[in-house]
Amino acid sequence: MPFSVSINDKETFPIITLKDESSNIEVEIYSFGALLNCFAVTTKSGRKNIIDGFSSPADAKENITKTFKSAKLSPFVCRMHKGEYTFGNETHKIQKFYLGEEAIHGLLFNAPFSVTDSGKTETEAFIRLIYNYNNSNEGYPFPYSMQVEYALHENNTLSIKTVVVNTGDADMPLSDGWHPYFQFGETVNDLQAQFNSNTMLEFNNHLLPTGNFIAYKKFDTMQPFNDTALDNCFLLKDHLSPACTIKDEHNGLQLTINADESYPYLQVYTPPHRKSIAIENLSSAPDSFNNGIGLNIVKPYEQITFATSYQITLL
Repeated sequence: MPFSVSINDKETFPIITLKDESSNIEVEIYSFGALLNCFAVTTKSGRKNIIDGFSSPADAKENITKTFKSAKLSPFVCRMHKGEYTFGNETHKIQKFYLGEEAIHGLLFNAPFSVTDSGKTETEAFIRLIYNYNNSNEGYPFPYSMQVEYALHENNTLSIKTVVVNTGDADMPLSDGWHPYFQFGETVNDLQAQFNSNTMLEFNNHLLPTGNFIAYKKFDTMQPFNDTALDNCFLLKDHLSPACTIKDEHNGLQLTINADESYPYLQVYTPPHRKSIAIENLSSAPDSFNNGIGLNIVKPYEQITFATSYQITLL
């Protein structure tokens, strides 16, 4: 059987490895934050991990808030204006992490997920992790459970499914997303990119949506990335085509990101070092608890699912 699952529980936070021996694909996941830390493939230039990750779970725990690499974004995504929102006629204040005056990237980026199930078949290897949130002191008094399933399939494809259940007795606001950084060669300038979007959300100077949508067609076909600088959110045209495709001709590989209807937004960020690029599937616009753009309202005991996948193609 070409697929395998192994769990290293000698660390404070277990490390899970999924492998496809037939294609020499390897995926590494930390139970800390349910982080994707490695998606490795052998290219014509040698072995390549396309995830800009951490050296260890301890490194992730210490440094996650510096970059939020591979962070799970929940129950809100990106920035929230001054960390405040009103829901059900009550005003709440997020008490976790701020960048300037804005709360950012949710509450679960450093959550200690637990492994609940794992397995392998002739066509895939999978792991399921769960975290139960119930901390009204953080400014989000809505208990919920989150299960994250990573599955490595044939054709160099990694799927990620998130299932959230409202375990409380009241409606709750919810957004979901991921914050992986992808790395290829020395710089993202050498890449080519295509987004399944020709519409960008207009941001103010706090990187919060104004409510307006503006045309952006630079990458509606495959184009050289060059020195493009982005920290922007895009509305996908549909889910019939990949949300994003990145091509690295030097290393001979292509990354294709396919999101289902649960992730209609794509956030793209180029850090100043330009050695990697953050490509984030989002269920809503940033600050959706205030602007309502794409916000999910989950009823008591209701279940909601979010799904995306990453596929590597050797060129």
